[in-house]
Amino acid sequence: MANAQSSLWERILNRVFPKSPDFFTLLALQSEHVGMSVARMVEFMETGDARTGEMVRNDEHEADKIKMHNIHALNEAFSTPIDREDIYRAIMDLDDIVDYCKSTVNEMEVLGLKPDKYSLEFSLHIKEGVNALTSGFAKLKTNPAAAAADAGTARYAERVIEKTYRRAIAELFQGDDFREIFRRREVYRHLSNAADRMAHCANTLHDIVVKMC
Repeated sequence: MANAQSSLWERILNRVFPKSPDFFTLLALQSEHVGMSVARMVEFMETGDARTGEMVRNDEHEADKIKMHNIHALNEAFSTPIDREDIYRAIMDLDDIVDYCKSTVNEMEVLGLKPDKYSLEFSLHIKEGVNALTSGFAKLKTNPAAAAADAGTARYAERVIEKTYRRAIAELFQGDDFREIFRRREVYRHLSNAADRMAHCANTLHDIVVKMC
């Protein structure tokens, strides 16, 4: 009888005060998916393989499902272990990185461009930064203080990309094929935007660490 009353009381409490989803795990899993997408983009920049480009586009559809699942969990949560706005920012920034991976591949296909040394260099630095984000979000639940260094690594990767972008544009405009110049610049811009969202996500990760510690 006591067990039945206890079970009833637990059901009442769970209905009035529903348990919060494990947002640490949700963000860690979402960042892992982003890491997979960026790794595929690097492979595409290395090989120019159309099948790999298609996989990057498919990753974006899966990323949308993950984003919507996490936002729904956030909207339905009675309470959260960290600031709601920080969770929302992290969800959206992570998703934006995958969006820019897809738009980069799409733009290259539409413009008839093959990968070049700079598109590969951008992608490798984005991968470095996203790997750091994945490491940082995985640490939030058990060792949040250690995630600050990962946020710093991701921000540093974005600064390197910014310098690379200026170098790439300067070299690009030394040519006289303006169709090529403006097509390449569009691709570089998408990759730069991906790096920018990565830096935004790193700032959010750092804000979470500061509030937790």
